[in-house]
Amino acid sequence: MNSPVRRRARTLLARLKKLYPDAHCELDYRTPFELLAATILSAQCTDVRVNMVTPGLFAKYPTPAALAAAQQADVEAIIRSAGFFRHKAKNLIGMAEALVSQHGGEVPRTMEALRMLPGVGRKTANVILGNAYGINDGVTVDTHVARLATLLGLTRAKTPEKVELDLMELFPRKDWALLSHLLIWHGRRICIARRPKCGECVLADLCPSARV
Repeated sequence: MNSPVRRRARTLLARLKKLYPDAHCELDYRTPFELLAATILSAQCTDVRVNMVTPGLFAKYPTPAALAAAQQADVEAIIRSAGFFRHKAKNLIGMAEALVSQHGGEVPRTMEALRMLPGVGRKTANVILGNAYGINDGVTVDTHVARLATLLGLTRAKTPEKVELDLMELFPRKDWALLSHLLIWHGRRICIARRPKCGECVLADLCPSARV
C-alpha cells in the first residue's frame, strides 16, 4: 500500500478510536470456551440473537466436557433460533470433543490449533485470539469490516483473506483486534448498509464513497 493510503488509514483509526472509546466484542462471554461457542453460533446470525441463545446453552453445558457429552438433538433445541442449528450443533459438539481429547479441555492459543477445530475458520480464530487472549495474529473480517474497508478505499480485494492482508499492511499490529471492533461498531451505528448516515460520519471527508 502506498504511503498516502497508509496515512489516511491512520487518521481513520484515530477518529474511530475517539468516536468509540469503548468498542469491544458484542458477544457475551465469560471464558474463551464461551466466546468460541458464541462465535460459532454467530455465523449468519446477529450478536443480539446469539446473546439470547447462549445463556441457556452455557447453563446446560458449562464446560467443554459437558458439551462434548451432549446429544445433538438437545443442543439443536437450545440453539434453534440462531439458524442453521443442525450444522452448528454438530460443530459445537465436535469442537468440544476436540478440546477435551486434544487440548485438555482448554481453548488453544494459536491460529493453527484453533483452525483444526470443527466449525472454526480464520475469522473465528482471530476473534478468539484477539478477544480471549489479547493476541493480534490478524484482523477479523466479517461483512461489516469487508464492506467498510472497501467503501473507505482501504482495499479492492474481493475475498476476506485478501481484505485481511490489506488491512494488516495498513494498520499497526497492536490495533488489529481493536480495528475490527471499531469498523463493526461504525458499520452498525453510522455506515449502515442500506441507509448510511454520511451526514453524521466523522470519516466522510476521508471516504471516497461518502454521499454528504
